[in-house]
Amino acid sequence: MEIKYVSKNYKISDKFKDIVEKKLSKLDKYFTRDVDVKVACLEQNDTCKLEITINSKGLFIRSEVSSDNMYNNIDMALPKLEKQILKNNKKYRNKFAEKVVDETLEYIKDMPEPSKAKIVKNKSFTLEAISVEDAQAYMEAVGHNFYVFLNGETGEINVLYKRNDDNYGLIEVLK
Repeated sequence: MEIKYVSKNYKISDKFKDIVEKKLSKLDKYFTRDVDVKVACLEQNDTCKLEITINSKGLFIRSEVSSDNMYNNIDMALPKLEKQILKNNKKYRNKFAEKVVDETLEYIKDMPEPSKAKIVKNKSFTLEAISVEDAQAYMEAVGHNFYVFLNGETGEINVLYKRNDDNYGLIEVLK
């Protein structure tokens, strides 16, 4: 497991790195391939944000948590990661170790129930070329957290979405 650290407005200490490496190493048993882990730490307005992203040959698992203490964030992020690993075990069986389910759980108490989500609604609509600003206004008017539109400036299909920090993100498709 190779761990890379990124920080913004937060000094990552050796003690913090040791704790993260020790705790993340317990998740190593779930993977058969090399695993790259990115640990991003951000401190802003007395809030510490921790993002952990695990990449194992195309399998991405991510956890993002915030609190007033970065060390507490570690303990909140690891159960989320383990739930995602167990939830995706059947879907990506070739990327996980054989006996994932047989192993003892490290950070969660109970095995998560398998999700049986299905598509329950299909929606079609015609795209008209509009500006990003108009797309933002339409999105707010309908009360959704995303909006698909044809960008009038580029002629490409874009997705405007509301971020957790109450700002907006724009997804542009590259060909």
